[in-house]
Amino acid sequence: MKYFKYIAIILIGNVFFSCSDFLEPVPSSSITTDNYYSNADELETGLIGVYAAIKGINSNSKNDNHGVQWEFYVTEMRSDNTSTKSPDSEDASDAGQLESLNVLPTNNFVGNYYTSYFQAIYRANVVLANIGVVEDATAANKIEAEAKFLRAYAYFNLVRLFGDLPLIDRVISPSETEVQFTRVDKSIIYDLIVSDLLTAVNYLDLPYKTRASKVAAQALLAKVYLSLDTPEYAKAQVLCEEIINSNKYALQNNFHDVFYSERSNEIIFVIGYNSNVQDNSQIFSAEFMNAVGNTSGVNYVTTDAVAAIDANGGNRIADSYRPDPLTLFGGTVRYQVAKFFPDGETGGSDGQTFTGLPQLAGNDFIVLRYADVLLMESEAILAGGTETSNTKAIDAYMKVRVRAGFDAATDRPSKLTKEALLLERRVEFAFENHRLFDLIRFGEAPSKLSVFASASGFNFSTTDLLLPIPQNEINLSKGVMKQNAGYN
Repeated sequence: MKYFKYIAIILIGNVFFSCSDFLEPVPSSSITTDNYYSNADELETGLIGVYAAIKGINSNSKNDNHGVQWEFYVTEMRSDNTSTKSPDSEDASDAGQLESLNVLPTNNFVGNYYTSYFQAIYRANVVLANIGVVEDATAANKIEAEAKFLRAYAYFNLVRLFGDLPLIDRVISPSETEVQFTRVDKSIIYDLIVSDLLTAVNYLDLPYKTRASKVAAQALLAKVYLSLDTPEYAKAQVLCEEIINSNKYALQNNFHDVFYSERSNEIIFVIGYNSNVQDNSQIFSAEFMNAVGNTSGVNYVTTDAVAAIDANGGNRIADSYRPDPLTLFGGTVRYQVAKFFPDGETGGSDGQTFTGLPQLAGNDFIVLRYADVLLMESEAILAGGTETSNTKAIDAYMKVRVRAGFDAATDRPSKLTKEALLLERRVEFAFENHRLFDLIRFGEAPSKLSVFASASGFNFSTTDLLLPIPQNEINLSKGVMKQNAGYN
C-alpha cells in the first residue's frame, strides 16, 4: 500500500500465522503478541499487517496468499461477466472450474482466498486482543474501530462466498480446534459484521482512502444491510443518504478518471498499491493481458457482458473492455478488461509493449466508490420490489446514468425497475467483482446464471452459489468441519 512503510509489511508478515497454522507449534524465537505490543505505535504495525493480508502477495506462486489480487477468480469468473482463456489447459484448470461452475474443494484459488481472509481476521483479532496497551481512550477506540472494520470486511466477503463459517472473534489457542472448525449459522457471522461496523462508524473520523474511514464503514454497513436474508432497507437508506448529504463525495466527470486518476473524490475505500515495488505492487492487471501475465490472459470479458455494455454502457464502453489485440487476426476475438491496464498503459497496438513492468502495477483496487452509494440508495428505496416511482430512487440512479452520457430528461424513466437497476450496476461496476454478489442480493442469480450456463454449455445448480469449503480445512478438522451441499 502506498500509505504503509514496506519494512513494516515485511515485519508483520513474519510475525503472524494463518488460521490453519494454529495447529502448528509457534517457534520459540518468534516475536509473540505477548511481548511485541506495548504501545499504540506498535499496534499500528499490527493494523498494517491486516491490510497486508487483504492486499495479498505479488507473486505467481500458488503457495503465497494473494488476497484481493485473486478475488476475480471467485467472483467475476463465477458470474456471466468473465471467463478464462483456456479453461481446459493444465495451467488454467482451477480457473476453468470456476468459469464452468464445476468447482472442486481442492481448487487452489478457493483455498487461497479462504486462507488469505482468515489470516486478515486473525491479525485483526491480535490487534483487538492488545488494545489494553493503549492508555489514551480516544486512540484506543480508533485502533479498535479500524481493526473491527477490517475484520468485518474480511468476514463479509467470506460469508457471501462460503455461507456458514467458523466464528473466530478472538485469538484462539492451538487446542481450540472445535472453535476453529465448527461452522456457525451465517446469521451469527452477520451479527458480528454489523456490530463491528457500528463500532467503526462510531469511532472512525479521518478521511482516508487506503485505510478505513467513517464513510467507508457507513457504505460497507449499508451493503451488509442490503445483503441480509431479511434486508434492513430503511437502515441502508439512512446510511447512504448520510454519505450523499455530507457533500464530501461526487462522481468524476470522466468515467476514465475513476480508475486512472486515483484517490479522487469519488473514491471511498481502495486497496492501495505502488508501481515498481515488488512487495507493494499488484499482478492482477498483468494477468488480464494476453502473453504479459503468467497465465496468458485470464478474466476475459464474456460476449454476454460485451453485449450488455454495448447496449447500456454509454460512454463507459471504451473504459470497460477492448478486443484483445493478439486475437484480432484469425480465430476467435476475445475481449480484455479495460479498467485495469497496468498503470494505465494499454500495451501498444499489440497489447504487449509497456514502458514499465506490468507485473509490478500500481493500480489501486476499488472496494467502495460514490456511484455504489447512489445505486445502493436506489436499491434500498426499491426495497425488494419490482419497481418504484420514488423521486429519490430515480434521481440517484440518473446521476450515474447522466455521467455515462445519457440525457437527464429524455432518458429519465417514470419508474425505476429492479431489472434496470441491476443492469445499471452490471455496466457501471463491470469487472470490479460486484456482479455475482449483486445477482445473489437481487434474487436473480438462479435464473440469470441458469440461462448463461446453458448457453455456455455448463451445468448450473443453486448449490453453485456457494463455494466449497477448502478440502485442506476439512482434512485438518478431522471430521469437525462439514462441507457445503453439492460438493463431495
